[in-house]
Amino acid sequence: MEIIAALFMDDIELRSVPGPSTRIDLAGIQFSAPAPSPVPVTIAPHLVVLVWNPPDGKDLGALEVVFHREGDDPDGEPMARNVQPLQIEPGKFNYRLVRAELAFDEYGTVLARCRIDGGPAQVVPYTVLPPVE
Repeated sequence: MEIIAALFMDDIELRSVPGPSTRIDLAGIQFSAPAPSPVPVTIAPHLVVLVWNPPDGKDLGALEVVFHREGDDPDGEPMARNVQPLQIEPGKFNYRLVRAELAFDEYGTVLARCRIDGGPAQVVPYTVLPPVE
């Protein structure tokens, strides 16, 4: 299985089209957001991970997403970690939603490292900015 995209977003909607085929509509793609209040603050952004299983792929796997502050050791203690099973028929696509509660004592960037079965990581940044007044 392979990660084809990972993005922070506000909303996801699936719709069928002739074929049969499916469309995934993503809304509110974001790489930063103002904090809802001054620090310390906890946020829980939504991350969507789109996965493709090649025709010769195995149909079971595990998606791991580990969140670290930018500049922290990626092998050190994470801010949050999510592991969930994947079952995708070979030759098909699917997605997983990941939502972690991330505590910030100062504004800055968190990196979500997404990988399947311990493979290479796709890194997605998310920056928390000061609140808008």
